[in-house]
Amino acid sequence: MTITATSVQDTTKSGSTTVTLSAPATAAGPALSVDVGAPTHAISPYIYGMNDWKGAFTGPTAASVSLPVDRWGGDQTTRYNYQLDTFNNAADWYFENTPGPNSGYPDASLFNTQIEQDQSSGTRTMATIPMVGWTTLRSTACSYSVTKYGAQQSTDPNDPDCGNGILLNGSPVVNEPTDTSEPIDQSFAAGWVSYLTEKFGNAANNGVAIYELDNEPEWWDSTQRDVHPLPNTYDELTNDGLTYAQAIKSSDPTAEVSGPVLSCWMCFFYSKKDIESGWSTPPCYCVNGNPIDRLAHGNIPLTEYYLQQFAAYDAANGQRLLDYLDLHTYFAADNLAFSLSGDTSVQQARLNSTRVFWDPTYTDPNYTDPNNASNTAPPVPPQLIPLAQSWISRDYPGTKLAFTEYNWGGVDGISGALAQADLLGIFGAYGLDMATIWWNTYDPQNTAEMQVPILTAYSIYRNYDGNQSQFGDTALSAQSANQGQLSIYAAQRTSDQAITVVVINKTYGTLTSTLSLANFTPIAPVNIFIYSAANLTAIVPEPGITPMPPPHGSSTSSLNLTFPAQSITMIVLTGT
Repeated sequence: MTITATSVQDTTKSGSTTVTLSAPATAAGPALSVDVGAPTHAISPYIYGMNDWKGAFTGPTAASVSLPVDRWGGDQTTRYNYQLDTFNNAADWYFENTPGPNSGYPDASLFNTQIEQDQSSGTRTMATIPMVGWTTLRSTACSYSVTKYGAQQSTDPNDPDCGNGILLNGSPVVNEPTDTSEPIDQSFAAGWVSYLTEKFGNAANNGVAIYELDNEPEWWDSTQRDVHPLPNTYDELTNDGLTYAQAIKSSDPTAEVSGPVLSCWMCFFYSKKDIESGWSTPPCYCVNGNPIDRLAHGNIPLTEYYLQQFAAYDAANGQRLLDYLDLHTYFAADNLAFSLSGDTSVQQARLNSTRVFWDPTYTDPNYTDPNNASNTAPPVPPQLIPLAQSWISRDYPGTKLAFTEYNWGGVDGISGALAQADLLGIFGAYGLDMATIWWNTYDPQNTAEMQVPILTAYSIYRNYDGNQSQFGDTALSAQSANQGQLSIYAAQRTSDQAITVVVINKTYGTLTSTLSLANFTPIAPVNIFIYSAANLTAIVPEPGITPMPPPHGSSTSSLNLTFPAQSITMIVLTGT
């Protein structure tokens, strides 16, 4: 039996024999280095954002992680009616309308409550603007009534009259959208923005900061098929995007706009019309097909075409309508989003797949060449952040980059915390402008106890000492000889010029390494804070250590450090 990785206390069973595997002994880890004299770029505070803080969290307050941005999004928001405080659950739950619990709408609404909470904690609010062409009526109606349309393959266990829209013979129900919804256009969006601006102030005065152009339009013919049965196209996405962005900016010129909010690898390159004319879905594998929509638009990848249309509007009118290229990035290996920790092989896959955002050597069979219609090309390294940044640079310079949904799973244990800390480090190191994690708020395991590991990964960057002390805001050059064992991220904090370094031990054994600090002489003590598998409830401060001064004639100091198995270490240095 060969063991390549074990947990600190891992138990496996083979027949009737139970074998307990102990953590490996302390070993030499890879060399680490930070060049304090090589600042690279500002780190956006908005990479530490989240979705639906009020709905997702049962225990901590937004202040506990200094939450910078709070997104109101997801399938339910595609038809949210702010006037009646009602949303439709779409395909997520039998296409049922759900009115908000308060009667004093529109002022006493679910979304307004989020804004009020965000304002109280100094958090920016991001809203999703319905762009599908329909909004819900205030009722508990559902789109596929069994009484009206006949018996269906599945019904709501709590309301057997609400079906899934598929008849017993497998045929889709052709419903009347007005059963649950009413048609709207961009004037509805403009009215909502005007209402919010009057009630809460404009974006420049602590009102809603960012408006998102709906949510995952490539899936509307599935998630919203009761009102949008046809696949989304290049023209619908771009033309409606331009129209609705103009409506938003006319109502609040200080607000920012993000789009197109696409969510899968092939969907970044092709429209849903292309996919349904011969491109399998999901998970968007490339197969023989006829991408008629893309070919009709110059064979330009969808995301780039979208950026080009906004750039053309800007050039013609002298107005920027799109501030963020907004994508959803569910690229955890083996579809591990929202999964629990799993065994060691699952944990390793989770941690390895964070490389999808930056590593040119990382490939995954899910990511075939989007320009190879015969699917004969080998897997490609997505390098999602540099790739999307290259689109922006080429097609609409000055646009910022946002990943407004992502999830790497492991919410119940240390592997999820390690992955989340790694992702936040990557986002800062590679210059992402905004990111908001999506929590599975419907999961019964989403309890206060389960939330601790992921929230603690945030706290490492946002509140590592319980006194709101944060990771630096200017990225520094940081290198690990083996990023798969010890990941390292470094920054300088503007407020006090402290150097902060985060090191993530992804292995199952304790590692010792030397951290070299170029162009910096630290002053003792160096403060250390550790979150590890040994204590999942808190970040533990460690005794300060004394750095090794630079040798004569050198400007490089060093620290000899020990990194516990499966741990996140925050190192805080002051000096010259």
